[in-house]
Amino acid sequence: MNIGEAAKASGISAKMIRHYEGIGLIEESRRSPGGYRIYSNNDLHTLSFIKSSRSLGFSLDQIKQLLSLWQDRGRASSDVKALALQHIKELDDKIAELSAMRNLLQNLATECHGDNRAECPILQGLEQQCGEAKAKKT
Repeated sequence: MNIGEAAKASGISAKMIRHYEGIGLIEESRRSPGGYRIYSNNDLHTLSFIKSSRSLGFSLDQIKQLLSLWQDRGRASSDVKALALQHIKELDDKIAELSAMRNLLQNLATECHGDNRAECPILQGLEQQCGEAKAKKT
């Protein structure tokens, strides 16, 4: 199949497929006599694996590791599990960071009267956060 068909079948844009080839995430595709990229069912399977991995938030470096493990039938499942557990920790850290951001913003919004007053606890809170960030840098 050509790149357009591979893109449609895998759910990955043609631009991203070319990018993945360019960075070595996937092997360069075979070419037709006219120079067009040609993809096999195996290539499509690899692209689908990448799409699944991306949907779980794995980075490109992690996906490269996952692909290597996936293609190595002699791998230890403990290596795959370690990579997954590391990613879970990263997700947990990100969830905690986002929850803290949400809670702070929720508190600021609760304190705001939302009326015609010029005083605004949301803006004051943002200004305070800016001051704290500057203080950390010095």
